[in-house]
Amino acid sequence: MPVDLIVPMKPPRLGKSRLRGAVDDGLHPALVLALASDTLAATAGVVRRVLVVATDPAAVAPLTAFGAEIVGEDGAGDLNAALRRGEALLRADDPDAVVGALQADLPALHPADLAAAIAEAAGRRAFVADWEGTGTTLLLSAPGAALEPRFGPGSARAHNETGAIALGLAAPSLRRDVDTAADLAHAGELGLGKRTAALLYEGTAA
Repeated sequence: MPVDLIVPMKPPRLGKSRLRGAVDDGLHPALVLALASDTLAATAGVVRRVLVVATDPAAVAPLTAFGAEIVGEDGAGDLNAALRRGEALLRADDPDAVVGALQADLPALHPADLAAAIAEAAGRRAFVADWEGTGTTLLLSAPGAALEPRFGPGSARAHNETGAIALGLAAPSLRRDVDTAADLAHAGELGLGKRTAALLYEGTAA
């Protein structure tokens, strides 16, 4: 069944504030874009569409190189509202699809882990908890059904309480979101995408 993903994005200069210092300050926006670029690159061939809902669409325009479509938040005001906007746009084109929300900070993401999560969900509303087990890196709707995003502190529990199934697969690259320098180092152990790796190890964007 077709799967369409929504990826929310803050302006790179403002995103991932807890990662400041992982690279030179002047490279921080490039690091945020590199994380998102490697995340999106891993979705190619796994899902049908990726819609980036951005606070500042122009600032994330380079993500179109990875097949993403970009729209503005349109005054949505918060993460879950932005996801609902993306969901409405995707549903307008295909009311019966599986719609998902994917975090943009998964630089070690392997396509096989994403595909395995979608396969395990098997058309059920389901989610993948982050490495710590409290957050959510991926939320999937049932075909044609509401996504019901509950992102924020304790989102794994919130999604579970609204009936979403917690997927049990290992999928380390899908669970390793990056909020801190320690998270980034751990993602490096799993195998960073080439854009994040180039920025960290060579000081250039790939």
